[in-house]
Amino acid sequence: MLNGKLIVFAYKLASSLIKAIPNHLLSKVSNVLGRVAYRLSSDKKVLVKRNMLRVHKGQITNLEIDQKTKQAFVSYAKYWIDSAKMQSLTDYHIDAGFTVEGFEHIENAWSEGPGPILALPHLGGWEWAGRWLTCRPKFEVTVVVEPQQPKELFEFMMSYRESFGMNVIPLGPNAGKEVIKAIKSNHVVCLLCDRDIEGTGVKVSFFGEETTIPAGPATLSIRTGAKIIPVAVYQRARSHHAIVKPPLNSMRQGSLREDVARISQKIAGSFEELILLEPEQWHLMSPNWPSDH
Repeated sequence: MLNGKLIVFAYKLASSLIKAIPNHLLSKVSNVLGRVAYRLSSDKKVLVKRNMLRVHKGQITNLEIDQKTKQAFVSYAKYWIDSAKMQSLTDYHIDAGFTVEGFEHIENAWSEGPGPILALPHLGGWEWAGRWLTCRPKFEVTVVVEPQQPKELFEFMMSYRESFGMNVIPLGPNAGKEVIKAIKSNHVVCLLCDRDIEGTGVKVSFFGEETTIPAGPATLSIRTGAKIIPVAVYQRARSHHAIVKPPLNSMRQGSLREDVARISQKIAGSFEELILLEPEQWHLMSPNWPSDH
């Protein structure tokens, strides 16, 4: 219990310090923190290097792998710094630091109903995009989040997101029912789904190697009629830019198992296209393929 409280205290302290740092210096801070993490996180460094090899199909030198892996750690540090900084920003500042192409796909799906499912990889600044969506008065935003340890940190991060107006659903046995309820209420539902956290997902080919991704997005789409819209959010020097792809075809064509597999493969294919644009911003630092273990 004490350890959890200390971690939350440390996070709050770091957040307060970050808020006090002028914006033009934040890139230097993230650069330093990312490079330190790169040196200290030997296990995660190995996994990120493997991801870079997959993305580039092995057509990359060892020097390029090292450079891109280091950039991934700097990008991840920027993600945390931006997330902490958001607490002190107004809706105007959030909007001014965000651009998007293809937003009409979300608006059209929302207008037709039920609420669309935004499928995102752990890429760039997805937290900023969720915050930006809450600035749009007509949208209710629901996010599903992975439980974290210690419990105190997880509860703090939940209240942090809720303070922006997000509806937060912890990943777990009741998450599916809660998400269906949100979809039927025409919420925009955001799902990070390039990693099978619970190990119960559906098999797909992802960057040329078989793995699993969560079956949730495809299953929810089939059950509710919600459109699945692949989205990625990229970090820029002083802003974020989102690319919204057209909705995937999730019409029934076969058995439930066949349709879930087919739609999930489409999600994985869309993620490949989005990640290839900025692989150095892919913050996947946990084992994700059987060979990673």
